[in-house]
Amino acid sequence: MAGVKRLGRTEALACALAGLVVLAAPVALAMPKYRNQAVVQFHYDRDNPLWQLDRRVMACTYCHVKDTGGPPWNSFGEALRSAFRADAEAGKHSKFPQVLFSVLQAGGDADGDSYPDVLEVFARTLPGDPKSKPTQPAADLQASFEKAGGLAQYAPGK
Repeated sequence: MAGVKRLGRTEALACALAGLVVLAAPVALAMPKYRNQAVVQFHYDRDNPLWQLDRRVMACTYCHVKDTGGPPWNSFGEALRSAFRADAEAGKHSKFPQVLFSVLQAGGDADGDSYPDVLEVFARTLPGDPKSKPTQPAADLQASFEKAGGLAQYAPGK
């Protein structure tokens, strides 16, 4: 065939590798399952059509000490792990969204910054980092939270 150039072995390998990179990119960029579920449950996906590819929507440091995730967990992550253990010991075997909701329902302040975890979720600050806290006074934030639907807005399936 005139005008058709055959690729050499090196060129073919390079093309195949490039194809694999393109196909694997969405998987590599995708957020872990639990974080995806939390983003939707907390409504952080609203107003961002590319939220699944945007790690700023919910940083790993929401639950982990390191910004790359994995152990160790911060105080909020440990609260979730503890809730999972308690749930399993009670024989419930609840799914992540329900366990997450139960942690918020408990009204704890994992990082001890005087803002309950649920208010930090509402304010989009990090409930496991005492340096990350809402700028609004707690009473004002609580009033805004209640007006927006209170704890019920974070119930699984809402």
